[in-house]
Amino acid sequence: MLCADQNFDIAQVIRFFRSKPGELIIYYELEEGEKSSSRGIIEVCHDSHRVTRFLEKPQEGQTASQLASVVFYCIQRDTLSYMSDFLSQQPQTVGRAFGQFWEWLINEKQRHVFGMKLPTGFQLIGQVGLSDYTKWLTHYSTKQQGNPAKPITCRSYARVGLMGNPSDGFNGKTIAMTIANFWAEVTLLETQTLVLVPHPLNDPTEFGSLQDLFCISRKEGYLGGLRLLQATCKKFYQFCSKQGIALTKQNFTLKYDTNIPRQVVRIPSDTSDAIVSATLKCLMKFYNITDNDLPKPIRANFILDVETDELSITAGLQDRVVQVYEGLVYMDFSKELMEEHGFGAYIPMDMSELPPFWLAYLSDPSDSGRIHSNIRQRWLSGELLVIEAMRRFAELTDQARTAFRDKDWSRLVQLMDQNFELRRSIYTDDCLGPGNLKMVELARQFGSAVKLPGSGGAVVGLCLDQARLVEMRRAFQEAGCVFCVISPYNPSASAVGGQH
Repeated sequence: MLCADQNFDIAQVIRFFRSKPGELIIYYELEEGEKSSSRGIIEVCHDSHRVTRFLEKPQEGQTASQLASVVFYCIQRDTLSYMSDFLSQQPQTVGRAFGQFWEWLINEKQRHVFGMKLPTGFQLIGQVGLSDYTKWLTHYSTKQQGNPAKPITCRSYARVGLMGNPSDGFNGKTIAMTIANFWAEVTLLETQTLVLVPHPLNDPTEFGSLQDLFCISRKEGYLGGLRLLQATCKKFYQFCSKQGIALTKQNFTLKYDTNIPRQVVRIPSDTSDAIVSATLKCLMKFYNITDNDLPKPIRANFILDVETDELSITAGLQDRVVQVYEGLVYMDFSKELMEEHGFGAYIPMDMSELPPFWLAYLSDPSDSGRIHSNIRQRWLSGELLVIEAMRRFAELTDQARTAFRDKDWSRLVQLMDQNFELRRSIYTDDCLGPGNLKMVELARQFGSAVKLPGSGGAVVGLCLDQARLVEMRRAFQEAGCVFCVISPYNPSASAVGGQH
């Protein structure tokens, strides 16, 4: 048997084996062209990692599993006696194989056997000859002399909440969209040691003078993106260890860049989701972690956990979900769904013929307000005004979903305005901040729908009159704001969507 990975870490396997009350089987996901009828196939419980069934070279249709066992097992001392029992029941040598042993031990004896996945392929399994060995020797010799590793670059795009926010943290419903105007980008390159590269603007370590340090710290703050890279890597290793996925012993260098204005999505507030998301994409590609290993709904939870558990960043699921799914996404965070599945219902929506949404943000976000305020405490204490508002946010989102489907943009304009007024009624003007309110009032002078897309410092709107949209842009710029027409990011229409 030949493992395709020359950086295999057996220490991870031993640690996982010792953490489980039973035997351990190593498995991998069948590659294209491999037939399940030539392998021992296992079915594994996603939560407990227990092997629930073992099928030695199953016939087509016996199982949908594509998880193949290899001749790599960890067996407890007390279990060795079962081998003698099995052999005594197999007088013919043809039945004395490990595959039949595991079938008997798992399916009949119901012994606790657990599975650990290697995110790599295996070759030279079963009946092989000299030509097979020669082929793979040539393959690895060529690979060793080949080109150096190429960098992996992944992007995550900024997002705007179009309807229902901020009810995502309160069992509500929302609609949000990724936009191509702004993004965070992470690059991973295999190297001898593991290096996290500071960003020259967000993680400065050198300053021209004490005054420069003062000005940069006042404007940019102290919490850059470097800690996001580190926290994501830590959580990724922790997740894979817990899920029974053995990672290779490979090191890398990580660096990031972003053009996202902090008023739109801010470090340490909301820019974090884009950087964490892009970092996770790089790690998954580097270690060959698939969507089956880390499904999209769980990936959104992972990103949120990095921010909340590791870095104590206050955040909700909406932004993380739309970072993972990309495009225009309808999200239902109802209590029933969250309690039953641990995540909500996330449905991509049609992005054809979208109207011209626009975005404006303050050049100086110092008066953008303290958006989240004490709403969570009021919601947890059962205040009827807040509970009713969150229910109403969900209703508006369902109505907006219908408006998107019917391309009824006039109706969507009304709903966006209602969304803002509802938010204003429970957060109050003092909490929203004079800067945000100033932008809202300015947009309304031109008959545009307007609402807050996230945590403050920016507004998103929809103006169906093209001439007034041009006038409004000029008015925002004269007021000292930055204004842009939104370019929706549609992953299905992107030629490089697979990389990003």
